[in-house]
Amino acid sequence: MAEMLGYKIFGGTKSELMDSILNRNGKINIVSGNPEVLYNGMNDKALFSFFNDDKSVIIPDGAGVVLTSKLIKEPVEEKIAGIEVMEEIIRCCAEEGRPIYLLGAEQEVVEKCAEKLRSKYPSLKIGGVHNGFFTLDNCSDIIEDINNSEAYALFVAMGSPRQERFIDKYMNELCARIYMGVGGAFDVFAGKVNRAPKWMIKLSIEWLYRVSKEPYRIKRLNSIPKFIYLALKDRRN
Repeated sequence: MAEMLGYKIFGGTKSELMDSILNRNGKINIVSGNPEVLYNGMNDKALFSFFNDDKSVIIPDGAGVVLTSKLIKEPVEEKIAGIEVMEEIIRCCAEEGRPIYLLGAEQEVVEKCAEKLRSKYPSLKIGGVHNGFFTLDNCSDIIEDINNSEAYALFVAMGSPRQERFIDKYMNELCARIYMGVGGAFDVFAGKVNRAPKWMIKLSIEWLYRVSKEPYRIKRLNSIPKFIYLALKDRRN
């Protein structure tokens, strides 16, 4: 584990992470720990506590977190992309006949995402889908639908920190064993948005590709230098 700003970041390989997730007893929440998500947690006591709960594992999903780990001499083994972890869980669920549930994005997108996943993994059971446009405090029908689906894994694509707040609020009421906030992953699987070329992913500059395609994201990059600065300051103290 790499420790930074009160967080414990998973420091091993993706293979070791998957073994930990799939062989773990009880429920688990996978936090895609990029600087934006972790910075949000630092400004929300409930989320910060949830991210550090025994049920959660924070993965180093972002070049900013990997760089920070090196700067503070708590290096992680490798960057672990949340979307790749999501797909690996889906692949395992397809092989083992375990249903999943997709919650978030626009209805057309989540339905297209489900269609594409079924095409790629014919044995995959998708217990249900629902868009992300609802009130967090008034969604008993969605909770019931998820539980009726007997989903083993629940993927929530509603952006940070909303998706994490949903998981925190309802994890104990839900049947699923694996929970994961996945941001814009449904858009990628649905074919609405492309991932960066492999060479950019390898060089850890996938963020640059995303900003070039969606310029509004540039404001969200502010969290990277802020996070690095706070981590260095905290380490010096």
